[in-house]
Amino acid sequence: MCLGLVCIGLYPFLLLALLMFFMCVYDADINVFVRSLWGKPIESLSGKVVWITGASSGIGEHIAYQLASVGCKLVLSARRKEELERVKQTCLMTNRGTLSDDDILVLPLDIIKFESHKSAVKQVLDHFKKIDILINNAGRFQQAWWTDIDLEVDRHIFELNVLGPVSLTQAVLPHMIERKAGQIAVMSSLAGITAAPGSRSYCGSKHALHGYYDVLRFELCAHNIDVTIICPGPVKSELLTNAVTGKKEEPLKNHSKIFRKQMSTERCAYLSCLAIANRMYEVWISIPPFVLFTFGMTYLATFSKWMCTTPCIRRFFNLPKRK
Repeated sequence: MCLGLVCIGLYPFLLLALLMFFMCVYDADINVFVRSLWGKPIESLSGKVVWITGASSGIGEHIAYQLASVGCKLVLSARRKEELERVKQTCLMTNRGTLSDDDILVLPLDIIKFESHKSAVKQVLDHFKKIDILINNAGRFQQAWWTDIDLEVDRHIFELNVLGPVSLTQAVLPHMIERKAGQIAVMSSLAGITAAPGSRSYCGSKHALHGYYDVLRFELCAHNIDVTIICPGPVKSELLTNAVTGKKEEPLKNHSKIFRKQMSTERCAYLSCLAIANRMYEVWISIPPFVLFTFGMTYLATFSKWMCTTPCIRRFFNLPKRK
């Protein structure tokens, strides 16, 4: 009997050990893994009208390819029209003939020109008559020490990463609420869940996204509208190439040295689309051990925050040295 009680007492520790092992070998949280086996496939989105911001490169571009391959009708938005046209043509080739030219709308948009958002929504509705899914993917990375950052950088990053998506979402919502159907997806980051040293503006903006869109999920549940927050770790994309430092107009140098290992853009896009297809609330996506690290920071907060101050952790994340 005593042996049985001991075994029962060990079950939670064994489950925790199994979970930690899983997060050391898989590139997403366990909910994503389960849905990849028994959830809805991305093909279930076929025929949906999906609006993607930040679609000219990186994760947004490859989300467009994934959705085009299963027959989604797309609205591609970003500032660079020529790049959007390139993505459109690749989408049409990826789809292999089931989408026509009219099924992919190129709609140039500057996400921080808030006054243009209502007219952009009107253009989409005039073209497709509906919006099933909005994917807020536009954003910008920032890297510098806290004391070296101008407040203007915080303002710029917050407008681009937070207020832009919030404004566009608010412009789309009346249509979705009237239809009592829709889905809002927003590209956050693991930096929106835990600390990202050397990236106060980026980290703060991604934390803010969770506040805004968690509130939105509560308020929209009665209207059959779901909110999905996608949290990638390091991904091979133009996010680092276009990053800023402590000065608004100062580009980030040696960005390739920030993260030694990164998830492929294609894999991140696939897992993001899988989360959207299954209308998941929040997903963590990253190569090991970043999901494990985020788990520790969330559920073992005090110990993990102490660990972040140790030299070994600072070396692991390749943090810049003080001047």
